[in-house]
Amino acid sequence: MNDLAVVLVAAGDGTRLGAGIPKSLVKVGEQSLLEHALEHIVGASGLAQIIVASHENHVPEFERIVRAKVAALGAGHLALSFTPGGTSRQGSITNALAKVHADLSVVLVHDAARAFAPAELFDRVANAVRKTGSSIVPVLPIVDSIKRVDGDVLVAAVDRRELRAAQTPQGFVASELIAAHAGADGDFTDDAALMQSLGKKVQTVEGDAVAFKITTPADLAYAELMQSSGAAWANQIDQRTGIGTDAHRFSQNSAKPLYLGTLIWPGEVGLEGHSDGDALSHAIVDALLAAAGLGDIGSNFGVDRPEYAGANGTVFIGATLAMLAERGYGVVNVSVQLIGNRPKLSPRRVEVEAALTALVGAPVSVGATTTDGLGFLGSSEGLAAVATALIQKRTDRL
Repeated sequence: MNDLAVVLVAAGDGTRLGAGIPKSLVKVGEQSLLEHALEHIVGASGLAQIIVASHENHVPEFERIVRAKVAALGAGHLALSFTPGGTSRQGSITNALAKVHADLSVVLVHDAARAFAPAELFDRVANAVRKTGSSIVPVLPIVDSIKRVDGDVLVAAVDRRELRAAQTPQGFVASELIAAHAGADGDFTDDAALMQSLGKKVQTVEGDAVAFKITTPADLAYAELMQSSGAAWANQIDQRTGIGTDAHRFSQNSAKPLYLGTLIWPGEVGLEGHSDGDALSHAIVDALLAAAGLGDIGSNFGVDRPEYAGANGTVFIGATLAMLAERGYGVVNVSVQLIGNRPKLSPRRVEVEAALTALVGAPVSVGATTTDGLGFLGSSEGLAAVATALIQKRTDRL
């Protein structure tokens, strides 16, 4: 049963892009953002209607483009509706909701500026609405460090583990969103905030990095680069790389065992650390987290987590692989290099590679080098490691 309506908000004037035309008509490659967005929307499961809220001075032009594109995509069976935008984003959505067919139970609200949001994301949001009956927002973890400021003075750090970046499409029970807009007594940042103001439950699902918002010339340049280069995500193959580093000093406790690559190294003094100090494993974890945009080992398994005190590298790698799997990623390969004077890696290189490869489920290559006597590594005060990782969306998710 087709139960889905998509409201495509395309009324922005694109002032920050400086293109002199409505943002949705700006082209990336041979197509406008509006056309790119439609290519993905029409692939959504259960889709029955698209309502386009367009720039008030360009409604006929938007209608012509949309009808032509939808027909070219072989989706002529879809109901298409058009409305001029309002004086605000919320006003544009209110206008569009008035045209949603009464027999449709789910509505997604999507910004045309997020033109490359894949059909899979529309399905994920819509299915969550169908399953839970709640409002649904796709989100991504915050990667950057976040600070609270007062003017130009930094006041405090903000714990990014509790923060997420919201995306569109946002999904709702159609009747609830229509009623919420009809009774709105203020202007809200998005429809999720409107629903929350009414005491409605809002839940989240995993977002998608390619659903980034095109707002500035830099965003547009990035989109053009990705499009013209035939980047992996443009071909529905999402591959990402990450770099990770870790360093620990040798323990003053000569009885502490050394762990490297999850293995014990008999006769060697261990490394200091909240956990086992395994620099090789920790660098791999950092690289995998970075590739997936999930922060770093400190933000996920930091010293404030007592359950990880003394934990072996297998614990961190296993937990990281589970986090990647939740987002549909598998590991393609990892390369990690140990930096320091001791222990000598070569006698156990094959053993370490085999252990890490079995744990990661993908090829792991291990190398070693020194700093030619420079720094704390050169004076044998500790060890460091640098890792790179390549991850890819699992083929069963494509």
